Amino acid sequence: MSKEKDWEIKDRSYFLLNDKRPLTYRLRSRSTRLAPLMYFDKETNTQKELRYATNHSSPFLEEQKGQAMLGHVVFEKGALFVPKQLQNLQKLLSLYHPFKGTRYEEFDPKEEAVEDLVDMNLVIDALNLARDMEIDQAESIMRVEIGSEVNSMSSKELKRDLLIYAQNSPEAFIQLSNDENIVLRNFAIKAAEAKMIFLAEDQRTFKWSNGRKLMTVPFDENPYSAMAAWFKTDEGVEVYKALNKKLK
Repeated sequence: MSKEKDWEIKDRSYFLLNDKRPLTYRLRSRSTRLAPLMYFDKETNTQKELRYATNHSSPFLEEQKGQAMLGHVVFEKGALFVPKQLQNLQKLLSLYHPFKGTRYEEFDPKEEAVEDLVDMNLVIDALNLARDMEIDQAESIMRVEIGSEVNSMSSKELKRDLLIYAQNSPEAFIQLSNDENIVLRNFAIKAAEAKMIFLAEDQRTFKWSNGRKLMTVPFDENPYSAMAAWFKTDEGVEVYKALNKKLK
């Protein structure tokens, strides 16, 4: 078959996806009446039944002549090593098994190296971004991460924790850094903490400290994210300016 054209004889390893590491996990290795295990052959447009038989070289039932010694495919702690001598099992797992890519994957050192390099570059980008970030934006991001604890932190503590956050969660950090409303969201929270404004119990209405209505939060939106967007409106800009003078 064309899938086996560039097949390389070598030891191979497989791992369960989604970081699953049970003590043992048995992968289906043959068809049953209620749970068929099939491979669709695009060359012949036919479905072929799969079966792992330790005494046959082919993983296809139709090519297995005579008595079959059925084998089990068992992952231990999320991993399975298959030596090059077991070509029938390797081909079943690498080329034909329908669960490849959904429940397990073959380990590829080159692909792992590429993924590691991408991850490392992402961390570097995040750390560089955190290092050069203004303290107001740093406070805004850390408030999302740790809440009101930022109020008692010094600028050096903020910078340190920001760098740690960027290193441990670079993708989330970069996403927050690119959120143009994050600083305004933090500003709204600080105004509420200063009791200049407050959010009603229904989480749908912001009011001035005297109880007068300020704005209504759109349905199914985070209140402070909604207020951050509102600060950009004509009415909101004037409110922002007034609050900013009082906060300084």
